[in-house]
Amino acid sequence: MNDTIAAISTTMGVGAISIIRVSGNDSILIVNKCFKGKDLTKVESHTINYGYIVNNKEIIDEVLVSVMKSPKTFTMEDTVEINCHGGISTTNKVLETIINNGARIAEPGEFTKRAFLNGRIDLTQAESVMDLINAKSEAKRKIAVKGLNGYVSSIIKNLRKNILELLASIEVNIDYPEYEDTVEMTNEIIKPKLIRIKKKINKIIRESENGKIISNGITTVIIGRPNVGKSSILNKLIDEDKAIVTNIEGTTRDMVEGTITINGVLLNIIDTAGIRKSSNIVEKIGINKSIDLAKHADLIILVLNNNEKLTDDDKKIFKYVENKNVIVVINKTDLCNNLEINEIPYNNIVYCNTIELNGIDSLKNKIIDMFNLNKLSQNDNLSLNNVRQISLAKESLNMLEDALNGIKNQVPIDIIEIDIKRCWEKLGEIIGESYTEELLDQLFSQFCLGK
Repeated sequence: MNDTIAAISTTMGVGAISIIRVSGNDSILIVNKCFKGKDLTKVESHTINYGYIVNNKEIIDEVLVSVMKSPKTFTMEDTVEINCHGGISTTNKVLETIINNGARIAEPGEFTKRAFLNGRIDLTQAESVMDLINAKSEAKRKIAVKGLNGYVSSIIKNLRKNILELLASIEVNIDYPEYEDTVEMTNEIIKPKLIRIKKKINKIIRESENGKIISNGITTVIIGRPNVGKSSILNKLIDEDKAIVTNIEGTTRDMVEGTITINGVLLNIIDTAGIRKSSNIVEKIGINKSIDLAKHADLIILVLNNNEKLTDDDKKIFKYVENKNVIVVINKTDLCNNLEINEIPYNNIVYCNTIELNGIDSLKNKIIDMFNLNKLSQNDNLSLNNVRQISLAKESLNMLEDALNGIKNQVPIDIIEIDIKRCWEKLGEIIGESYTEELLDQLFSQFCLGK
């Protein structure tokens, strides 16, 4: 934290402008060594200064240099941003010059890590920075902005405040029992307070599971026997001839992927190899991949042929996708109906004909209904938006359950206090009130180099 770091903050490649970011105690001094223009050590904070970056009197590039003095910067350190002409060679040479004058290359996410360690943002805001960079849908962008603005932090801090007030009252009772004007915190008084907190955490988790769908999208696997029209459905959904379609069974032997957005939520759609009994080694590998993908999918689109009776292979597929979100697409409705509808163990059924495009809109509407996408897109209360945060919230909920069970079993109040305090501490981990170096290293290693 005492050294000065530098990195390219814009995408590498040909462009109008590239930005090199420098942060640390010596950032202004280091850039000033290789800047031909005003003395940067004497300029006002948050000013843009015209000049040249030079190396051994050779002009490297004509630049605009932004000088921002601590603490009013993203990292809360002195920060300099060099706006140079875009292009790989020029940008790298400017960065090389800065490094040669005393800075070092920043690690991935190190600027954001410093912002967190210096108290500029908390851990949920840091994660929202990366979510905003990686946002592939408008809904995900909105959630990331809310996290960046401190929406998640305020929810967790209010919860912890409520728990802390309860803990303080319990501590007073335990440490100063002689105080007659203090309300005695019995199990009967604590119980309704814990139930209210539990309801709040439950609500956060429920809404956050919806937020995870928006943030990560819905992994959708199209599955079925060979030649039932899986690839055609993929092509029609994404409006692109991405998968090869023929009348020959087993044409698709490896997965084919595509994406669409429905109500602001990304669907990552995977077309898989047709599942059937096969002796072909290559086809068997594709079939095993199909089954494995189905196990980890958020949504299964199970395709059946309207023109054929259910087969043993169909019935095996039913077992593969048990306890999953399944929409059955009965394809080829332009042909005679030979399928036994009453033998299909699923209620979400769509009839489809990819030749005439019948049923594709019905399939999309069924997905909207199944995942409440209409409500998700209008929901302004989404909060935790990644697995780490949701897992910690669930752990804190379990600790409250332990406390409530203790009350039910007439456990002494000082023992119940331990579980309540553990809940308070676990919620603190969400916003980074407590953390390990391993957690920070793992989290910020996922960031891009200049952020």
